[in-house]
Amino acid sequence: MVLIKEYRICMPMTVEEYRIGQLYMIARHSYEQSNNGEGVEVIANEEVNDECSFIPKFSISIQTRYEDNNGTSENCLGLTSEESESRQVDFIDIAYDEIKPHHYKEAEDPKFYKSEKSGRGPLPEGWMQTQQPIMCCYKSVNVKFEVWGLQTRVEEYVQGAIRDILLLGHRQAFTWMDEWYNMTIEDVRNYEKDMQEKTNMKIKVCLENTEESEKAKETSQPQTPKSPKTPKSGSSTPSTEGRSWFNWS
Repeated sequence: MVLIKEYRICMPMTVEEYRIGQLYMIARHSYEQSNNGEGVEVIANEEVNDECSFIPKFSISIQTRYEDNNGTSENCLGLTSEESESRQVDFIDIAYDEIKPHHYKEAEDPKFYKSEKSGRGPLPEGWMQTQQPIMCCYKSVNVKFEVWGLQTRVEEYVQGAIRDILLLGHRQAFTWMDEWYNMTIEDVRNYEKDMQEKTNMKIKVCLENTEESEKAKETSQPQTPKSPKTPKSGSSTPSTEGRSWFNWS
C-alpha cells in the first residue's frame, strides 16, 4: 500500500507573510547546507512538468496548500475518499517537536526566539490554539516504492526524511523573521537570485578544492617497493636477475 501522509505545519504569521518567509528560508537554507561540494546547484528556477523517473518503481508526489487557520481544514487538498481514509495526518509543531541534535541552534529555537520587528514569540506550549495571526501549510506527501520486501521500509524512511526537512525549514522561516519581515515579493526574489549565485559558486569552489587536494595526495604518496622474488626450488644460488632490495641468500 502506498504511504500517504498529510503534514500540517502551523506558523505564527499570515499566508502572505509566509510566502515571502518561505522563499527567503529556502534560499538561505540551501546556501548554508551546501558544504564539501554537496548541495543544490540551481540551473533554472521555473515551473516544470516531467513525468519521467530514473527509478521507474519510485516516486514522490507532494500537494501543497496554504490557509489562514490553525490546521482545521479536513480536506483542503481535495483528496479522494480513498486517499482521505488511508492518509495519516501529522501535525508538525515547530516549537516542541524534536529535531536532530546536529541541527539544533538556540537562536533558531521558537521556544526562545522573539521577533523584534513583529513582536511574535517566544511560542509557549499550546501556542497553536491561541496564536494570532496563524496560518497552516498543508502538505500531502505520497511516497511509492514498488519493490517487494523493501517497500514499507523505504517509504517510511523517505517520509521521515521529508518530515525532518519540513520541521527544520519552518523553524528557520520563523526564527529568521526579522531578516525578511519588511521584504516585498520583489525584494525576496532578488535575494533568492543572489543566494542562488552564491550557492553555485560555493559548490564550485568546494569541488575544485577537493579535486586539487586529491591530486596533491596522489603525487605525495611514496612508491610501494616491489615484492622480492622467491628463488626456484633446487637452486643453491639465487639468480641475480630481478633481485629486489631483500637478499634471500
